[in-house]
Amino acid sequence: MRIYIDFDDVLCETALAFTKIAKQMFGIDVPYREVQFFNLKKTFDLSDKQYEELMKAGHFPDNLLNYEETPGASETINKWVDMGHEVSIITGRPFNSYEPSRLWLDEHKLERVPLYCVDKYGRETCKQDYVYNLTLEQLYGMSFDFAVEDSPAAFWHVSHFEGCRIAVFNRPWNIREELPDDRFIRCEGWKEVDKVFEIKEAMNT
Repeated sequence: MRIYIDFDDVLCETALAFTKIAKQMFGIDVPYREVQFFNLKKTFDLSDKQYEELMKAGHFPDNLLNYEETPGASETINKWVDMGHEVSIITGRPFNSYEPSRLWLDEHKLERVPLYCVDKYGRETCKQDYVYNLTLEQLYGMSFDFAVEDSPAAFWHVSHFEGCRIAVFNRPWNIREELPDDRFIRCEGWKEVDKVFEIKEAMNT
């Protein structure tokens, strides 16, 4: 099967890291469990300038490389790769964060999995032609049988994949979201994601 996997808060604990960075930079103390919005500007009640500074800091290579792995991520993904499935990491991170993101994957034993950057959220201000970046149109032209996402803002993107089963990685900012349709199923951690995957795999054989 062809598998789409988001990066932040699916493979690693990005929001948790940002709560620490926001506290260090601005003295804003919002515990991870209270991160109610995917939009961190809204979560931390930041000005435009503060938000820009936060996003820059959060994507510094040293910070990216120190993000904690979400338990079970690399183990599960490597199992799928070993089974012959085609796995791709599709991230909405800035295009210029590709290199440290690629290094993080390699350091976490995911060197066999390709990484692509897509401007999922309209943050890129200029066209950048890298071999690893995709436009939304190119993404929509791809096909996936299974996807793992946490971002309500990205549910629309993955809904383009016909016949795709989407595992929604439960997070505080998506728990109250109404899911688009019955292809989406909530999962509490990678063990549940893997169970949903096994059901989808059985249906495809």
